[in-house]
Amino acid sequence: MADKTDKNIEPITDGTFDDVVNSMIGKTPAKDIYATHTGELMLGTVGVPCHVLADGTRVFSGRGMQNSLGFSKNSSGLALGNFIDAKLVDYLDEDAYYKIKNPLSFKRVGSGGSAPETYGFDATVLIDICDAAIEANKRGKLTGSQKNYAEFAEAIIRSVAKVGIVALVDEATGYQYDREHDALQRILDKFLTDEKRKWSKTFPDEFWFKLVKTKGYDSYMALKRPAFVGHWVNDIVYSRLAPGIKSKLKEMNPRAPSGNRTVKHHQLLTEDHGLPELKDHLKKVMVLMDASSNKAEFERLLNKSLPKYGDTLELPFDDDF
Repeated sequence: MADKTDKNIEPITDGTFDDVVNSMIGKTPAKDIYATHTGELMLGTVGVPCHVLADGTRVFSGRGMQNSLGFSKNSSGLALGNFIDAKLVDYLDEDAYYKIKNPLSFKRVGSGGSAPETYGFDATVLIDICDAAIEANKRGKLTGSQKNYAEFAEAIIRSVAKVGIVALVDEATGYQYDREHDALQRILDKFLTDEKRKWSKTFPDEFWFKLVKTKGYDSYMALKRPAFVGHWVNDIVYSRLAPGIKSKLKEMNPRAPSGNRTVKHHQLLTEDHGLPELKDHLKKVMVLMDASSNKAEFERLLNKSLPKYGDTLELPFDDDF
């Protein structure tokens, strides 16, 4: 339960919503806090302006949140805040209440002029407010038109969940594409390094023996590791290790004019994450090889246990391993 000792807000009888919020947080400049993406999320029939800040925080317009809960568009900018303090504070945890009482000041996308700053609230607090309104109504604390706010809250809860609200804001603002790119880059950073490692034996001989037998060949020596074996390893190992790994390896370790690469691909895997993941993957693959009676069974188990990430890279055997 939030602390009620400092819940009163001095009334403002005139002014814009930004004026109201500014009265709550003071005239502190937005400094370097700015929105990188902006959009509008439809909650029922109400469009709620939303933003993604440079640090990844998802933000809703306060006025938009207020309207989404059924408040009249002509209501004071303090209407939602007053309702929260009067009826909902007992049903909000301290973190949610703090976020409600401390709006975020930031610069909008493309903002300029004499007043480029605007204000908003962490998007997840809308769910906290909805939960509190529903609980207050169940306990008989709401009267008259306030019950209508609880009905709107229930409609919002039915359509979104706290986890889903982030994805919805990302979709509305277009941030989802940057998020996916950044997430992939974090994976690549964990697996790959710009500094090549000193070569060491990474693919054990046991792996090669099991590989050719699984593919239906009796003799590893007779095969002589022809170039097409590289396609097997491409399919079994690098396409299933992590998303984007093969493409990045090709970019980082291109072929020289001679047709050869300067280092082995696995030498570009990080010592603390990429290389251990590769070795662990090889062990898992060999277990599946041992459990399979033929090529078809191996491929079925492989696709079920270690599915591909959908990224392909031609990785000839003779000089990449």
